[in-house]
Amino acid sequence: MGYDTPEKEAVRDELNRWIRTGGEYDAVVDLDRILADPADPDALRPAYDHRDHLHLNDAGAAAAAAAVAAHIR
Repeated sequence: MGYDTPEKEAVRDELNRWIRTGGEYDAVVDLDRILADPADPDALRPAYDHRDHLHLNDAGAAAAAAAVAAHIR
């Protein structure tokens, strides 16, 4: 598919590290961690995968929405 390379994963990991720790934001809803596969933190949790390992299915979208809603309450 072209998006899943070690180099691109390193960029994604670095960007997420900066978002979490860079101090630029008042708050972060860490969807990367919330949606990650516990067995492989660099992968989308299978229950949330739309079968392309990139996009969320309905359960993944619901989990993301619930995480955001919980944060803004």
